[in-house]
Amino acid sequence: MQEKAFQNDKIEFFWDTDVKEILGNHEQGVTGVHLRNVKTGAERTFDCEGVFIAIGHQPNTDLFKGQIEMDAVGYLKTSGHSTATNIPGVFACGDVQDSVYRQAVTAAGTGCMSAIDAERFLDHP
Repeated sequence: MQEKAFQNDKIEFFWDTDVKEILGNHEQGVTGVHLRNVKTGAERTFDCEGVFIAIGHQPNTDLFKGQIEMDAVGYLKTSGHSTATNIPGVFACGDVQDSVYRQAVTAAGTGCMSAIDAERFLDHP
C-alpha cells in the first residue's frame, strides 16, 4: 500500500507532522487542516476538502503477548465462529481480532458477538 501511495501523484506526504485542527463548518464541510511539524514547530494550513486518518495495519495487542494466542502480525486468535480466545472467559473483537475487514462497523458487530459469547459463558459454568 505504501509503494502504491508513493507512486500516486494525487497524494502529498507531510512527514513528522501533526494535524492540529480540521478546518471548515457544517455548511461548507472540510476546507483545510492546520498542521504542525513536530521537529521544527513550523505551522501551516493545507487547503483540502476532506480528511482520512489511517493509524496503521498492526493491531495494538502487545500487552497480551504471551497470554492470548496471536497470529504472526499480532491479531488475537479466536476459535471457530466465536469470539472466544484460548483463555476461557476472555473474548476478542474488532480491530484486534479482525484482520480481514478492520472497520468500525465490524468492530461494533464483533463487539456485540463478544458480549453474547461472554453472557453465554457466564450462564453455563
